Amino acid sequence: MVFLMYHELELPGRNLCRREAGYMRYVLAAADFRAQMQSLGTAGWKGLSVSQSLVFPEYPAVTITFDDGCETDLVVAAPILRSLNFNATFYITYEFLETSGYLTRKQLLKLSDLGFEIGCHSMSHAYLSDLDDGGLQREIAESKVYLEHVLCKPVDHFSCPGGRFDRRVEEVAKAAGYHSVATSRLHRNSSSTNPYALGRVAMMRGTPLREFESLCQGHGLWQMSLRSGIQQGAKHLLGNSLYDRVRSAVLK
Repeated sequence: MVFLMYHELELPGRNLCRREAGYMRYVLAAADFRAQMQSLGTAGWKGLSVSQSLVFPEYPAVTITFDDGCETDLVVAAPILRSLNFNATFYITYEFLETSGYLTRKQLLKLSDLGFEIGCHSMSHAYLSDLDDGGLQREIAESKVYLEHVLCKPVDHFSCPGGRFDRRVEEVAKAAGYHSVATSRLHRNSSSTNPYALGRVAMMRGTPLREFESLCQGHGLWQMSLRSGIQQGAKHLLGNSLYDRVRSAVLK
C-alpha cells in the first residue's frame, strides 16, 4: 500500500506558514488536494489512517498522512476528507502548536474529535539523525507524553522530520511505545514491511492528476527512489546543515 505524505494546503488570500522555496515545493493548492481525493473516491478507493492501513486490507486504498500540524489540516483537509468518508493521520510537531499558521490546542482537539488519527512529528522538528541520545528522547518520547496530555488519548504513531531516520530512532520509538515510524523513504508498504521504517511518497506542488493516480498504484516509485537515493547520499556526504544551505541556494 502507498502511504501519501502531505504538508500545508494553500488557500487564495491566506498566508502560508513559510514561503521559502524548499518549503513551497510541498505546499499543494487546496483545489488540487480536493481533486486528488475526489479522483480516489470516484475510482472506488479508500483513504485510510495509519492504524487502519497496518491491517493491510484487500480493497484498493491509500494511507493519507499530514506532517507538521498546519491549521489547514483542520480548515481545509478535514472537510474534504470527511465529505468522502476518508480517514487520515495528522502528525503534529508539539512546539508548533499555538504559533502562527499552525493548529491551536483547541483546534487539535477538534480535529481529533472529528475522528481523525493524531500522530507525533517530534517536539521541535529537529533532524533526528543529528541528535544525541538525550535529544532523541526529548524529540520522540517526551513529545509523545506532551501530546497525549493535550489529547487525553494515546498517540501511537510517529513520523520523522525531514525524513531523517536511523536505527536509533527506531529503538527510541519502540521504547517510547509507538506502534510505527513513518519515514520519507520511497517504497510501498506491506505486511512484511518493518512498521518502524514505513515508506511514504511526498506529494509535490503541481503534480498532474494522472501522475498522482499512477503513484497511488505504486507506479514510478523506483525512478523516484533512485533520485531520492542520490539526495540521501548528498545528505550523508555534506551533513544536514550544509546540505540544506546548498539545496536552498539551488532552489532559489
